[in-house]
Amino acid sequence: MEETQENPLEFNTRIDLKNLQEAVEKIKAELGKVIVGQHDMLEMLIISILTDGHSLIEGVPGVAKTLTAKLLAKTLAVDFSRIQFTPDLMPSDILGTSIFNVKTSEFEFKQGPVFSNIVLIDEINRAPAKTQAALFEIMEERQVTMDGTEYKMEPPFLVFATQNPVEQEGTYALPEAQLDRFLFKINVPYPTLEEEIHILENEHHRKDAFVLDSVTQVLNAKQIAEYQHTIKQIIIESNLLKYIAAIVDNTRTNANLFLGASPRASLAIMNASKALAAMNGRDFVTPDDIKKIAPSVLRHRIMLTPEREMEGITADKVVQQIIETIEIPR
Repeated sequence: MEETQENPLEFNTRIDLKNLQEAVEKIKAELGKVIVGQHDMLEMLIISILTDGHSLIEGVPGVAKTLTAKLLAKTLAVDFSRIQFTPDLMPSDILGTSIFNVKTSEFEFKQGPVFSNIVLIDEINRAPAKTQAALFEIMEERQVTMDGTEYKMEPPFLVFATQNPVEQEGTYALPEAQLDRFLFKINVPYPTLEEEIHILENEHHRKDAFVLDSVTQVLNAKQIAEYQHTIKQIIIESNLLKYIAAIVDNTRTNANLFLGASPRASLAIMNASKALAAMNGRDFVTPDDIKKIAPSVLRHRIMLTPEREMEGITADKVVQQIIETIEIPR
């Protein structure tokens, strides 16, 4: 009778992550039918869903920011709405407004397009500050207060917003308080030469097929809630919590930075690291998870000093320096 030798490098997860992993792979496969490359953006957006966090997607026109968000929403059996932000957009255009009902002689609240599960806001920096401020309550508290009445959003509720970093004419910079409400700021680069060739080949062979029709639903609202609950149970050691705190604390004392990150950033790194670990089949967080997540969480929450900005140093470079400076827990 042969004895089976155990591999000391293998481990058994204490939390069942098989269904979650399979769902993530199915979503990636569905999006892969249309989207070429952009693996980091896809991964971060899926983490946004698993951690119930909003994402700001930044990139030049034509790199599939809006298309990716629309396709991702299509893989979920939930409501989806898209709002195109423009300079003349008013808060009532997105939140809704009270309309007088002649039959009942009373005002009735007509909900705006923000009352959905996945809300895609295109060119978020096009709308004036008054309209952007209308999102503060709904992004943080998942509710809208109108005429003294609170209207709760049905879970899941996620905002995916896009913006163009190059064109600044006719735009309004997002206030720091609003930026802090986004879990991630995802930078979307140009595709590589090989990826661009693949994009051309896909479009050539697709003929008249409509891209959105090729994607099927993978998850429903109940499953999303279950996986969000699973993420919260992922184990993170106390020394890794100290590691996260040390990274965020360094942003507040760093000589290159005028503004550091808030405690909301620490929570975001912790929760997103748990989701990344689960997606990789682990029920525990590693330092590598934290190092991978930190730039997307911190880049929009810190402000460079004017001197460093003039020198051409970027927020990502400062975050990378901080990560390299902090000793990795053993």
